[in-house]
Amino acid sequence: MNSTIEAPKRGGGSAFFMANTMMSINKGKEIAEGSSIPATVAGTTAGAGVGVSVGASVVGDQRNPPPLSRYESQKRRDWNTFGQYLRNQRPPVALPQCKANHILEFLRYLDQFGKTKVHLQGCVFFGQPEPPGPCTCPLRQAWGSLDALIGRLRAAYEENGGLPETNPFASGAIRIYLREVRDSQSKARGIPYKKKKKKKKRNPLKANEVSSSFQIQQP
Repeated sequence: MNSTIEAPKRGGGSAFFMANTMMSINKGKEIAEGSSIPATVAGTTAGAGVGVSVGASVVGDQRNPPPLSRYESQKRRDWNTFGQYLRNQRPPVALPQCKANHILEFLRYLDQFGKTKVHLQGCVFFGQPEPPGPCTCPLRQAWGSLDALIGRLRAAYEENGGLPETNPFASGAIRIYLREVRDSQSKARGIPYKKKKKKKKRNPLKANEVSSSFQIQQP
């Protein structure tokens, strides 16, 4: 009786031992043959989670750059428009050959798309800020729009490899033209030009300390 009972126990124990042995062998084969997850990462679930999330965020930042601001988007459009204008000239004008006269012609060309009524000298509404009726005076680009446009193109010129000392958008001829447009529109529309007052610095000593830390060191 005892021998018949003990024999199954020993057989069952050997079967359980063989099953565990086969499972460990199969795991060893999987590791030896190679896994899709590196051993250093697969050793800890937390480590694998951190590694995947950081890598995904880095790839996401590279594929999806932050959107441009409204100013940067407008500056890019203005620069592309001006470049297309130069290419449409006969003969075409290359950007390095651009001069102040090309820019003045471009500003006059934009007047046909203006939306600001500028009364002529002989108009009965000349000098009236709120004319009571319509007239045949032309529409022009407002001085403020042209001034902001030149500021964006001036910055774009240097951002695209142009030198500040040869920047045609900063020439004296452009400044004179803008000043003349400002004064003439102010008289024609009866709207006096008010120069913006510069804000005074509250703490000049602190401002000097900050600016001095960003000075370019000369060799």
